[in-house]
Amino acid sequence: MLNTDEFILQLISKGYSHLCVVPCSFAKNLINASINYSEHIEYLPCASEAVACSIAAGLKLSGKMPIVIVQSSGLTNMGSCITSLLKPYKIQFPIIVSWRTYKDGDSEIQHQHLSEYLTDLVAAYGYEFSILNKNNLLDAITQLDSCNESYQICLLEDKTFSEVKLLEAYQIDLSKFLPRSKFLINLNERLKGCDTLLIGTTGNTAREMYSFMPNTNNFYMAGNMGGALSLGLGSAKAGKQVIVCGGDAEFVMHLGGLTTAARYEKITLTYIVFDNKSNKSTGGQGTYQDHIDYLKIAEATGIKSVFDVKNIKEFAHSIDMALNFSGISFIRVRCSYDAPVPRPNKQSIIESQNIFK
Repeated sequence: MLNTDEFILQLISKGYSHLCVVPCSFAKNLINASINYSEHIEYLPCASEAVACSIAAGLKLSGKMPIVIVQSSGLTNMGSCITSLLKPYKIQFPIIVSWRTYKDGDSEIQHQHLSEYLTDLVAAYGYEFSILNKNNLLDAITQLDSCNESYQICLLEDKTFSEVKLLEAYQIDLSKFLPRSKFLINLNERLKGCDTLLIGTTGNTAREMYSFMPNTNNFYMAGNMGGALSLGLGSAKAGKQVIVCGGDAEFVMHLGGLTTAARYEKITLTYIVFDNKSNKSTGGQGTYQDHIDYLKIAEATGIKSVFDVKNIKEFAHSIDMALNFSGISFIRVRCSYDAPVPRPNKQSIIESQNIFK
């Protein structure tokens, strides 16, 4: 295992300037260290992997030394940027991609395909790969350096980096907000026995729905981050009453889903954004989205039914209004964390698609 602080200090001494990141739990210690050393190397959280790749290209063309960090499922989102920008313009910089493994019953199913075919995808992009050395720091740094001169991706295995906690200055205080479970339990009580479909986005949202909403029609979307609203739109266009449970990081990944959904009025579609200001399932780092006004963005797309929620009473009112509104409703819920809960098992995830029938 590599000493993470020493690894970051080596990157700084080499002149690396920016880490363009979509967080992954495999890389959480490296991300935490980069945030802790942010006076010397900039942590640049990105809405999607394609955004991270494009920003890094701009940095490299402008004389900086960026590194991109994403997880294996996110490498698919980078495909167009890699094949139509990096390769044609011969732009090279280190790309670290976590190699998410899969074990039936102990992993989420979105990782199953690429756990086997990730290296084939790398090859299809015209890149070579190497597995980042987890036992020799200088060799690992040399591997990254070589990515500045060749089309090569470094694959990151679990437990490569030693534990690093965020310094107190970078930790998020959510103590004044209710945990998300309180709102999910309220949804469960209000909608049990109803035909309303509830779609949970990837990560802790779907996991907590599995634990706290046993009596509702839930679909657990284990992967495809950023696509929950569009999935819900498709179902709403088919005549279903739909509630999508999303999150603040998920909200920005594919904003085109919001602008597309907002044009339709003869549907009943509710989009709840649970805002805990962080990427909880990948280490709890901040999403750095305090500059975003979620409500004004929703309103700017043409959504007329918009709510800002901080307590259960406001939440209950907003759900009542949304379910009796023709069109899309947007509810931003400010919330805090719950204790970790189990992932839905594979069978539960697969069977959850039966709610659409």
